[in-house]
Amino acid sequence: MARRRRDFYEVLGVAKDADEAEIKRSYRELARTFHPDLNPGGAEKFKEINEAYAVLSDAQARARYDRWGPDGEGSGGLGSVVDAVEEVLGDVLRRRKKKQRGRDLRYTLEVSFEEAAFGCTKTINVPVPTAVDPPPGATRPSPATREFSVVVPPGTREGAIKMLRGEGEAGHGGAPPGDLHVMVRVKDHPMFRREGHDVLCDVPLTMPQAALGAVLEVPTIDGPVKMRIPEGTQTGRMFRIRGRGVPRSAGKNAPRGDQLVKVVVRTPGELTPRQRELFEELARALGEVVPRRDDKRAGGILGRVRSLLD
Repeated sequence: MARRRRDFYEVLGVAKDADEAEIKRSYRELARTFHPDLNPGGAEKFKEINEAYAVLSDAQARARYDRWGPDGEGSGGLGSVVDAVEEVLGDVLRRRKKKQRGRDLRYTLEVSFEEAAFGCTKTINVPVPTAVDPPPGATRPSPATREFSVVVPPGTREGAIKMLRGEGEAGHGGAPPGDLHVMVRVKDHPMFRREGHDVLCDVPLTMPQAALGAVLEVPTIDGPVKMRIPEGTQTGRMFRIRGRGVPRSAGKNAPRGDQLVKVVVRTPGELTPRQRELFEELARALGEVVPRRDDKRAGGILGRVRSLLD
């Protein structure tokens, strides 16, 4: 059994003596409300609205409908309904185009090696984007800024990104704003390097210290500490100071990495006569051949040490 169609005037919500402008206005409002792109459950209603408008928007089809009812109406208003649908779709697309999420903003925050290791809180001032450029020849005003407090957690690595949601450029047409991405850049340290949660550094050692042993004052990110060097230490040997590296998490008692100390034995350059005499005495005691002062060959203990360390 065929479904009985509702009265077209009732479908569009207008009186039987409504003029063309009133019918079109009512159709457009209903079409926006029940368009499938905006209302997934309104497909049937949207079809019924278009059917009614196809008839009532055409003078001859409307006259036949008023005289004979649904059986006497034709398709004379199809062109009108196509035009109206295109107009509604254009409105939908324009609204979607206008409603655009704001752009994300980026900011580079520079921190020291120690600040990245132990964590810190930094205040940054981010320029506010201007939507309108000044006219040609006009002086560009100083940009306004927004202030943010950024928490850099302990153990932060180079290139880490902190995202502040909703703090980017404003959206358009009621769309949400973008985000602010703060990228952390860690300054190079003149002495320390980092591998994971371990801190590495090189410590110079004199030849007597390497041969006889010594107690050195070694720098760490917590401050200097004493470290014992055993006798006979070779250049390049690595020593580990436990718990003096980068924290693995926040908290005063958080576990930490270690500090790795590589000793580098320094060979003296220019020797005083007394120093040379002592080195020659040591060379003879070790059974080495002591070169003459004009001997350019790299012989003897000093020459061998230099060749190994160069």
